[in-house]
Amino acid sequence: MPNSTARRAGRREWISFVVLLLPLLLVSMDVSVLYFAIPQITRELDPSSTQQLWIFDIYAFALAGLLITMGSLGDRIGRRRLLLVGATAFGVASVGAAYAQSAEMLIAARALLGIGGATLMPSTLALVRNMFQDDKQRSQAIGIWSGAMAGGIALGSVMSGVMLNHFWWGSVFLINVPAMLLLLVLVPVLVPEFKAPAPGRFDLLSVPLSMGAVLPVVYGLKEIAAEGFSPAMALCITAGLIVGALFVRRQCTRPNAMISRDLFQGRVFGSGIALNTIAAFAIMGSAYFTTQYLQSVLGMGTMEAALWSLAPSLAVGAAAPVGTALARRTERAYVIAGGFVVAAAGYALLSLTGTDSLWILLAGAAVIGCGIVTVMALVSDMALAGAPAEKAGSAAALLETGQEFGGALGMAVLGSLGTAVYRHDIAGSAPTGLPADALDSVRETLGGAAVVAGRLPGRTGDVLLDAAREAFVHGMQFVAVGGAVLLVAAAVLAAALLRRTFTDEEPAPAGEPAPEPVTAG
Repeated sequence: MPNSTARRAGRREWISFVVLLLPLLLVSMDVSVLYFAIPQITRELDPSSTQQLWIFDIYAFALAGLLITMGSLGDRIGRRRLLLVGATAFGVASVGAAYAQSAEMLIAARALLGIGGATLMPSTLALVRNMFQDDKQRSQAIGIWSGAMAGGIALGSVMSGVMLNHFWWGSVFLINVPAMLLLLVLVPVLVPEFKAPAPGRFDLLSVPLSMGAVLPVVYGLKEIAAEGFSPAMALCITAGLIVGALFVRRQCTRPNAMISRDLFQGRVFGSGIALNTIAAFAIMGSAYFTTQYLQSVLGMGTMEAALWSLAPSLAVGAAAPVGTALARRTERAYVIAGGFVVAAAGYALLSLTGTDSLWILLAGAAVIGCGIVTVMALVSDMALAGAPAEKAGSAAALLETGQEFGGALGMAVLGSLGTAVYRHDIAGSAPTGLPADALDSVRETLGGAAVVAGRLPGRTGDVLLDAAREAFVHGMQFVAVGGAVLLVAAAVLAAALLRRTFTDEEPAPAGEPAPEPVTAG
């Protein structure tokens, strides 16, 4: 219900919020900033294929594995303090990555970037929760926060291309340094400190347990998405789930658990995490296909594809603020359900794509993004409002960990389904007489088929490439129909879980003042 007695944020808080968007943008940009830099890095550092994969992936793994730990740590030592520590680490790691002299140095610097990112993400969202106590203002701020995070990922690849047109590959990391220096100067002046008044002892054993639960599952899902199902990755995921069960058991029995049981007393917070995970599943699952479509089906270069992929972001950036405005005028459960329905319509548009359907693809991606960002903004606000203010860091970290799981699962499940359809179709439509090793490459991926087609003489290569593109698009269409059905089901689930949540189950923390700032300067 609306909180009419909470102190409204003033100009200082809104300026502080703008400052807090800086680390958010940079952390989300670093997910995609290497897309264009890898060819130059390969020429200069000569990484092995395994090292190249770790240069890409170690950042996301470190980020995902430490979110829960850093969220809990911020609640204990102070969210502003943790933010400043993370900004320092992020800036130092950026310099280290920019001037790395070997693949091993770059991997280590990327790991440190991920550790820094894990401190920045929950700290910024938790500080937003603490600074904006008024329901309307908090919803507006989290809506902008969600849009900035989505836009940062798209902006990262384009920024990388622009920098590499003028400077060396290390410049894509140095763009972080001025922003982090600005953050270190402004945050102590503008952002007040918040921490739990009586946090209890920090549970050190839960740190490796949380990492052992998150990392094997995320790693296994990402590998399945990239390479297909394998027994080794299934065992990896199973091991992570077993460790996760041990982690949950410890949280249920420890008096000073890393994750407070108070977060899950009602259905608000748990429902928010579940719906946020589904939303991440949908957005990353669609991105898996749309990025490949632009490059491998339409034949765009990386820079051209990145620029076109920015087009849907223009609509997505406005979606979260519009969604929060609608949620103030009608029941929030229905707006969240409506966001899932909008995203389902975007998947339905993707199901209409052919092998030359750029505008349909962009429209579908924009509609999916608008629906999903609306859902993420509203459920994040709902979950944080339903969490005790002194546990805002842990709450934010759990929301973001759910997003990591959902994104990895979306790429793995939907990617595997699309690949299965592709392999079925290409097996029956590939030209006869291909060598066995070439046929294996063709069946593996569309990119492999394009490489083989380029080596074939005359018309045979064109026939193979056309068949491979048709097979990929058919796989995408199949997944799009399945995604639309899933999102309609998610809309029904959201309405059922959340209908009258804020009247049946009053989220007291939304109306309570946040923990008193420790210091304002």
